[in-house]
Amino acid sequence: MSVYDIILQRRTIRKFQQKPISRDTLHKLINAARVAPSASNMQPLKYLVIDEPALVDAVFRTTSWANYLEGKGTPSPNEKPVVYIIVLADKEIREDGYAVDIGLALENLILTAWEEGIGCCIQGSIDRDKIKALFTIPDKYVITDAVAMGYRAEQPVLEDAQGDDIKYYKDENGVLHVPKRRLENITFWNKI
Repeated sequence: MSVYDIILQRRTIRKFQQKPISRDTLHKLINAARVAPSASNMQPLKYLVIDEPALVDAVFRTTSWANYLEGKGTPSPNEKPVVYIIVLADKEIREDGYAVDIGLALENLILTAWEEGIGCCIQGSIDRDKIKALFTIPDKYVITDAVAMGYRAEQPVLEDAQGDDIKYYKDENGVLHVPKRRLENITFWNKI
């Protein structure tokens, strides 16, 4: 499958099979993130991988899921993530200005995960103070995001947005629909 096909297929996943992800596969995902472009090649990002079930559950309790779905986006107990990757920015390497690095690294990670049959949900709505305390994370690290992951247990549907309505929703069968703005509404050629 081409990278473009993976990009078009990939959706955020919020329902996961309760099947472990091997450490070899997790190393592959982190390596994909590691080699992403980085401003001035400073590479300030580090990754705390959480794969022990009790610790995964502890991180899960610090997260908020899918606000558009009004309570219907939180995974049920048998659909929770099996791994979290906590993304850390090392302030001793770069004090700030690492947001683009994060986006590039996480895109590499989630596209590689998709190729492996693994779904991801990048979460910024997390209790950073609780996570910091849980893992005794030193002050030199900024917790930027948590990436929930597991083998996919849902197949969200991509669709063209109707007007400006970009809110994702579940249909009567519980299938998640993800509207994206139409190409012709976001593209300008040589002038605006």
